[in-house]
Amino acid sequence: MLAQYLPILIFMGLAAVLGLALFTLGWFAGPRRPDAQKNSPYECGFEAFEDSRMRFDVRYYLVAIIFIVFDLEIAFFFPWAVSLRSTGTFGLLSMLVFALVLVVALVYDYRKGALEWD
Repeated sequence: MLAQYLPILIFMGLAAVLGLALFTLGWFAGPRRPDAQKNSPYECGFEAFEDSRMRFDVRYYLVAIIFIVFDLEIAFFFPWAVSLRSTGTFGLLSMLVFALVLVVALVYDYRKGALEWD
């Protein structure tokens, strides 16, 4: 049973070691010349002029919904397409319902104006 997971564990361990090695290499080899401008707070290219608890425009959240819709679509459609032969008609119908829910979310965003960039 554990032998089936050994390649995955080796891959994850190799990825962790490689990631830490590259991070450490960048930390030691990178330039460190801090100045007042580099240490200043950065938010969207200009200094903050209001309270951090200000209200966001609703379009920000609508764009987030669009991102989640397409992210979920990719995350679920690819494994579904790979296993379509084994899931059969039930898998097809369940993914059609899932796709319908995603389309409803996209239509909601469209009607709220999230796709209009003014």
